[in-house]
Amino acid sequence: MAAAAAAGGGTRAPQPSLSGPHGSGDRTVFLFDRRQEQGDPKEKVLSCDAETYRGFRSAVCQALCISSEDNFVITTTNRKEITDDNFSEIVQEGVTLYLLQSVDQTLLSATKERIDFLPHYDTLIKSGMYEYYASEGQNPLPFAFAELIDNSLSATSRNTGIRSIQIKLLFDDSQGKPAVAVIDNGRGMTSKQLNNWAVYRLSKFTRQGDFESDHSGYVRPPPVPRSLNSDISYFGVGGKQAVFFIGQSARMISKPADSHDVHELFLSKEDFEKKEKNKEAIYSGYIRNRKPSDSAHITSDDERFLHNLIMEERDKKSFTAVVVTGVQPDHMQYLKNYFNLWTRQLAHIYHYYIHGPKGNETNATMKEAGPFNNIDIEILMFEKGKVPKMVNLREIKDDMQTLYINSAADSFEFKSHVEGEGIVEGIIRYHPFLYDKETYPDDPCFPSRLKDDDDDDDCFVVEKGARGKRPIFECFWNGRLIPYTSVEDFDWCAPPKKRGLAPIECYNRISGALFTNDKFQVSTNKLTFMDLELKLKDKNTLFTRVFNGQEQRMKIDREFALWLKDCHEKYDKQIKFTLFKEIITRTDLTSKRMQSPWATYSAIEWDGKTYRTGQLVKTIKTLPIFYGSILKFFLYGDHDGDVYATGGEVQLALEPQALYDEIKIIPISKLDRAMSEKVVKKYIEDEMARFPDRLSVTWPEGDELLPNETKLAGTPIGALRIEILNKKGEAMQKLPGTSHGGSKKLLVELKVILHSPVGNKEIISHISQHGGKWPYWFKKMENIHKLGSYTLKLQVVLNESNADTYAGRPLPSKIFKFNVVEGKPEKFSVGHLDPPFRVGVPFNIPLDLQDEFGHPTHLATDIKPILEASGLTLQYEEISKGTSCVIKGVTAKGHVNNYLGKNFSLKVILPGLKEDSQIFKIRLLPGPPRQLKVKPDSEILKIENGTSFPFQVEVLDEAGNITAQPKLIVHCKFVGAPNLPVYAVDCSNAGTNILTGPVVHVQNIKKDQMLKARIEIPSCKDVPPVEKTIKLLPSSHVARLQIFSVEGQKAIQIKHQDEINWIAGDVMHNLIFQMYDEGEREIIITSALAEKIKVNWTPRINREQMIQGLLPDVKVPTSVKDVRYCLITFHDDHVSLESAFTVRPLPDEPKHIKCKLKGPNTLQMGEELQSEIDVMVTDQYGNQIQTLSSSCINSLGISGNGLDKSNLKTTWQPIAVINGRELQKPLIVQLCDQWENPSPEPNVKISLVKANNLKIISSSQQHKTDENGRANLGIISIHAPRGEHTLQLKASYNRNTLDCPIIKFNVLPDPEKPVCMNVKYDKNAAFVAGSTFPDFMVSVISEDNNIIKNINPGRISMKMWEGQSSENRVPANVTTLGCSKVKDGKDEGFFYFRDKMVPERVGTYSIQFAFAIDKTNILSSEQIIIEVVPNDPVQLLPESPPATPVVSNVRTVASRTLIKDLWLHIKDEYNNSTGNNLVGKVIAVIKSSSEEDTEIPVFQGKVKTIEFPFNRGSAEIVNLVLAENSPGRDSTEYILEFEADLPALAKPLEPYRLSFMFYNDFKKQQQMTMLTRKRDELSKSIAAYRNMFDTTEQLVTEMKYQVQEAETKQSHLKNELKKHHIDIPQANILQYVDSLIKQKMLEQEGVKKSPRRSCTLSNYPKDNQDILGKIAHLAQIEDDKAAKVISWHMASDMDCVVTLTTAAARRIFDETQGRQQVLPLDSVYKKTLPDWNRTLPHLRNGRNHFRPIGNPVFARDLLTFPENVEHCQIVFGMLLGDTIIIDNLDAANHYRKEVVKITHCPTLLTREGDRIRSNGKFGGLQNKAPPMDKLRGMVFGAPMPKLYRTLSGQIDLLQQYRTAVVKLHSVNQDLHSQLQSLNTPDMQKTKQELAEQEKSLKLIEEKLGMTPSGKGTESLLPPEALEMCDSPTPPKRMRR
Repeated sequence: MAAAAAAGGGTRAPQPSLSGPHGSGDRTVFLFDRRQEQGDPKEKVLSCDAETYRGFRSAVCQALCISSEDNFVITTTNRKEITDDNFSEIVQEGVTLYLLQSVDQTLLSATKERIDFLPHYDTLIKSGMYEYYASEGQNPLPFAFAELIDNSLSATSRNTGIRSIQIKLLFDDSQGKPAVAVIDNGRGMTSKQLNNWAVYRLSKFTRQGDFESDHSGYVRPPPVPRSLNSDISYFGVGGKQAVFFIGQSARMISKPADSHDVHELFLSKEDFEKKEKNKEAIYSGYIRNRKPSDSAHITSDDERFLHNLIMEERDKKSFTAVVVTGVQPDHMQYLKNYFNLWTRQLAHIYHYYIHGPKGNETNATMKEAGPFNNIDIEILMFEKGKVPKMVNLREIKDDMQTLYINSAADSFEFKSHVEGEGIVEGIIRYHPFLYDKETYPDDPCFPSRLKDDDDDDDCFVVEKGARGKRPIFECFWNGRLIPYTSVEDFDWCAPPKKRGLAPIECYNRISGALFTNDKFQVSTNKLTFMDLELKLKDKNTLFTRVFNGQEQRMKIDREFALWLKDCHEKYDKQIKFTLFKEIITRTDLTSKRMQSPWATYSAIEWDGKTYRTGQLVKTIKTLPIFYGSILKFFLYGDHDGDVYATGGEVQLALEPQALYDEIKIIPISKLDRAMSEKVVKKYIEDEMARFPDRLSVTWPEGDELLPNETKLAGTPIGALRIEILNKKGEAMQKLPGTSHGGSKKLLVELKVILHSPVGNKEIISHISQHGGKWPYWFKKMENIHKLGSYTLKLQVVLNESNADTYAGRPLPSKIFKFNVVEGKPEKFSVGHLDPPFRVGVPFNIPLDLQDEFGHPTHLATDIKPILEASGLTLQYEEISKGTSCVIKGVTAKGHVNNYLGKNFSLKVILPGLKEDSQIFKIRLLPGPPRQLKVKPDSEILKIENGTSFPFQVEVLDEAGNITAQPKLIVHCKFVGAPNLPVYAVDCSNAGTNILTGPVVHVQNIKKDQMLKARIEIPSCKDVPPVEKTIKLLPSSHVARLQIFSVEGQKAIQIKHQDEINWIAGDVMHNLIFQMYDEGEREIIITSALAEKIKVNWTPRINREQMIQGLLPDVKVPTSVKDVRYCLITFHDDHVSLESAFTVRPLPDEPKHIKCKLKGPNTLQMGEELQSEIDVMVTDQYGNQIQTLSSSCINSLGISGNGLDKSNLKTTWQPIAVINGRELQKPLIVQLCDQWENPSPEPNVKISLVKANNLKIISSSQQHKTDENGRANLGIISIHAPRGEHTLQLKASYNRNTLDCPIIKFNVLPDPEKPVCMNVKYDKNAAFVAGSTFPDFMVSVISEDNNIIKNINPGRISMKMWEGQSSENRVPANVTTLGCSKVKDGKDEGFFYFRDKMVPERVGTYSIQFAFAIDKTNILSSEQIIIEVVPNDPVQLLPESPPATPVVSNVRTVASRTLIKDLWLHIKDEYNNSTGNNLVGKVIAVIKSSSEEDTEIPVFQGKVKTIEFPFNRGSAEIVNLVLAENSPGRDSTEYILEFEADLPALAKPLEPYRLSFMFYNDFKKQQQMTMLTRKRDELSKSIAAYRNMFDTTEQLVTEMKYQVQEAETKQSHLKNELKKHHIDIPQANILQYVDSLIKQKMLEQEGVKKSPRRSCTLSNYPKDNQDILGKIAHLAQIEDDKAAKVISWHMASDMDCVVTLTTAAARRIFDETQGRQQVLPLDSVYKKTLPDWNRTLPHLRNGRNHFRPIGNPVFARDLLTFPENVEHCQIVFGMLLGDTIIIDNLDAANHYRKEVVKITHCPTLLTREGDRIRSNGKFGGLQNKAPPMDKLRGMVFGAPMPKLYRTLSGQIDLLQQYRTAVVKLHSVNQDLHSQLQSLNTPDMQKTKQELAEQEKSLKLIEEKLGMTPSGKGTESLLPPEALEMCDSPTPPKRMRR
């Protein structure tokens, strides 16, 4: 019978037989005719047997009624055409084909193609591989066996007798391949049921319809305890997965009870592969039905074992056998090697099926009869040549559930109902602690805890929980274990966060199991629960306790806690710790967490015995075994009384302590409870009998050492043989204690000690150990040759520590004393020489005479030394004889290589000695300077003016060697002309150098000039100077530049800084230039020179014209306001020349009259016009004609229709001048007759009449008319108060006073003239000594009351001095501080002085800020007077330190008086008096300098302390006297301590301590008083010296720090200049920098004067800080096009005045009668202002939403604000908003069209002048900007060019660099001078005096018996320490 397909979905019927790939027969083909749209849309089924394409085509034509002559093609659905070649390959059974007109024809309607998609057979045979997986290190093979056992349990569930399940492992090669058979005696299966078994995933709930099932009409079994219903074969999956996981094929053999036939089904991987290859139906097969015991069909040798299995069928009523063959090799190895492991796991899985609901209770006396005693699961394993293994799972006693059940002392049962029918039964078991271990069972195969380490005898770790990391609950489903699911705990049985009823460790002694029914989902392979823990831990799940089989509704957590407490008290057998001592911290533990707390106890009660401190015990399980006495017991935790615990530690003192001076800490569990104290005592006695006692010494080789013997140096001693003997005379090599294994070996140590005056010195030390074949032995000693007394000591020591005592008892030793004396002299050595050695300078050679061993000895005979050295002439004066032999006055002369000297080998010979010569190296340096050599050698030297001359100078000694020494400075002085440089060069290092310096430059030299150069060494007067004659030639380089303007044949010279007046708009032609050298020789202009000539009025220079001497034409500006600054520069390596002139435009001929009405222009008929009309006459460019006189008013005609001119007045406007500045033009007066014709009357005196408040300064002294009747009063400057003023001209002719005009002018304040300084700071701040000042904010105010900006911060300084100075005068000794760094772009015009230190001394101080206007004028602020107050009190001190008291305890009061009268004050850390508001007391007490001294003197009245009142910061100590006969040690130093008790003071003060000397004898006291007085005088003197040296050291350190800072700053600035491409030369730095600064300033001035766009709209006067000005003047725009369109866009606002306050705006409104529009910023709603950093609207999240064209940018981003940036951003943010500038109208329309798709679009302005409003409107005149000239000057000005800012930065850097160079030179000179002063004779003498005084002080203190003073005994710092080379940066306070 064929089996149904195992899987694969639906199948179509009927299934035709399949032909081979090239075979014949009928084939069913499906056709779609799609040649025409109206064709039949359905498919045509064609059954065809054609063998060729021709035949197939004919069959198609016939079936579809198509003429065979029609043109069409037949294709596959992939459009592959059918041809003769591919017909047999493509046209197969079930293929779908198209009929088309052509291959590429469009498919006119849809089609359907048939397919089959049966699953691959791997779905079945590899399912086990996918489903079974290893977890927690377990092999899943036992769980696959469990699936087959599940089926057998389900099959035998209805058996009334024994339920037998056998697993046979057939691994006998002689019976076939390895196989596994699972056989049960269940009800068996019919053929249909066997068919159902083969269907994958056919569960017992889905077997309906055609499927016959033994589960049809399935009814859930009734509830039974633990759900042990055997209903565990469920899903139709596990059996198939298991057999194919185990092997390659499965044979199912079954016989139902009511059948005579046996049904057999065979499935294998090989069969599936064969069917797939042959294109057969894979999921089909056969069931063989046969009679029982018929094995005729088994023919393969691989399955010979089946014959025996089938033979066993004969007597079976019903059965099922699953035979798995082809067992995987690794599975077979596992089953063989781990037989016990996996059988235990199966016993664990089916524990409750095998043993019943209560499990395997091995201790139960009688098993209850029940339905579960009839299940027998047997496992048999057959192997070739081995006895079969057989085990019944019931017999296994070590599965985990058996271990849990039988180690538990009590159990807690509970129950839970989940979601209706879901039931969970649970049990928790308690495993008690018994004496020394936990009884919680461990898995034998997977141990969770390490065994005790018997070798660990030094440390003990408190045990972790008994359960370890294992979860509490194992989970069973229908009584069967689900192995991969466990539940950690529930809330009610988890360890509590706070201490509960039972100790926390009890929660780790519980195990448990959960038993669920089938209402909980498990995986198909029954490895894991799907949702058990989630459902059980749901908040709605209720737990009830089951007690005596009954459910009890009560609080489960309370019940569990009470049960756990009861278990702990009943069953735990623990150790009782008694006699609590203390809590300690154990530092012997490495883990800091475990070091505390540890409770210590004196006794424990354990297992019925009591152990106490001092009791003798023995250990077990330690290596070695310890014997000792108990010291204490340790228990971890914070305990304070008797307590029970599972364990602890015990501290033992090893016995006998004389041998083992050791302490051991071991676990209590390692004490031997069976050992008696008597055995331990016996062991101790035996050990003590073997302690070492004495040494035995013999001399095997002679050379014996006798006591107190005298030996010559080098005499041998020894060898020595030693034995260690105990008291019995037995030799021994180690301490007794072999039972410990670690007993200590004994060594013998030999030491030879030399006794010298400075102390004992160990010269020989050897240790000998006892070998197996040799004794303790020391070799012969032949190296004892030092002179003196010796001791030879033999000492027994321990091997490990070299200790000579053990357990407080000394080990044996032996001592020999002897002396060593010196031998005869045999050699000598050269002593320490005193270098350096110089040519011609005498030196000494000391010689040390020695014996054989180098001991010093005398020179017995007269010896004349012989000195030899190659290349040197040597002489000496004499030789001194005795113990110290010195050859005196040795001089050497000869040639050395250079100033570094040359090495020579000097040989000294002393005839008559064994070693008679010594050679040593000396380095001979050149001698002192004796002559000066200068190159070149010629007497007359020629140099060109303006160059420097290098001299090669060499300093030579008397032998002609180049020599060097400190301060060897060579000078060269030039004589013969003024201001000549002085050359100097340092030859201190090499003795030779290049002597050069600044250039030799003589002014106005026209011809050769002779100079003298005198070269000398000022520090060496005995070196004669050298003189040279210098012939100075005029320089041939360019020296002068002249500019000419050629008019016709005449050339007019234009001098430097000339001002040329020229007609506006005209062009200056014919400018030429000429260059001359120093000799006034004209220089021919070459192309190279022309390249170096620059002009600033045009970038394009015609080099050809430049070579001819022609300059480019200058275009004169059209506006008289635009003055053109013209600069011609020439710059090369030698000189920087320039010539500059200014072209001032003059108005052209009068051409236009301009009128401007001031005020409203609307009048009613007959109304008089109140406003003024300004009338101005201009030329063609709009320049006002300045040459008109006031008389031109008479020529002014005014007319109009109906105009009433009766009240019309015409006046001449006053001249506007700035206070203190010169007028632009000179004041010229012309005499006229009565008809106003010029009158040429000479010598008429002209004078000016002015008011008293006017001051006039004129540049011309001429006050009389010339021959033309004209007087030039010169260019005048006016100093006057602000406002209108008049000047009256006065003249008389023939004693008649002439009518003279009155000159009116309006004086305006100078906005750039500083008049005062404004200082802001926190005036409420307290100035505490040593703290920091509050921040000072300083600004400079101009004459117009505004803050002056762009000031160099270096020109503002802060001056501070002590006291007050009258009349604003600054004393000389002031401290000057610079301002802090100004933050860029913030608070422009304000300068901050931050973090400046307040003086450390209290008092009145003055602060004044200064602004250096120029080199001579300084503007100062008002003086700020501050009071510096004391800092916090820190110490108690006297006003001046008293003398050291010296007292005794005699009867006389004066001798006992410590202090007669002493005032103590509270001081801060800077020694300022403070605490005037404090009240309290001062307590006096006497203390000893030694803590061990208990004899302390007491005060009068036998009191230890005396109190003195403290008030207003001071306390008076009067009559402090010692008691008569006071205790105290004689000649001892004590300390008198005064401690302040001030309740109002939070922090205690440092007490004042005064040392005094105490004596018992009056005379001694008097002597010591004198010594003490001398000591105090010396201490003060030493302190003064040290203070001087400390100050000097601090000064040197500060100077070095200043040098370091200056070098760093100079280097930094030099690098910054390099970034600007400015390189600084090595020589003539200042001259070069000065010329460069001058050049850059001229370039900057030229750039500044160059024409640029400006706003001609008059600004509103800024007479108030609240006025910012008109909007047109607040911003600047660089781009001309953008400036035009933005100015036009804002035309209505350009004239508006912006103010900070509404009050200022109202004042302007009132002054102008409302004619001036104003905008106050305090009325602007700032929340609606645009974000200045907002991105353009086409950007979204930093990315383009679309790609814009036309370069859009916010209009506000094009604005630059010269000042008031924040205020200006508010103004223009409000007026411009988000207005955008873009290139043209097309780009703007494109931009707007895209933006409005995503957001609102603001107003768009184009650079061509168009505007698109925010509402989209554009076009018309109102949206088109006019040309620039039509804006009438109401246009934003242009900022300074970038070149101007670049030049400003370069000038600033150059000025800083120049300052840094000067500063570095200055501080280097200061440091050099200071270092020189340290080596003066006076300073050396001072150091010597200090050393002598320190020595005297030390001696006095030794006599006094006092503690040496801290600073008094310190040796003087060496001179090099004072130099402080490379000292670190001093702290800020030190530097101040």
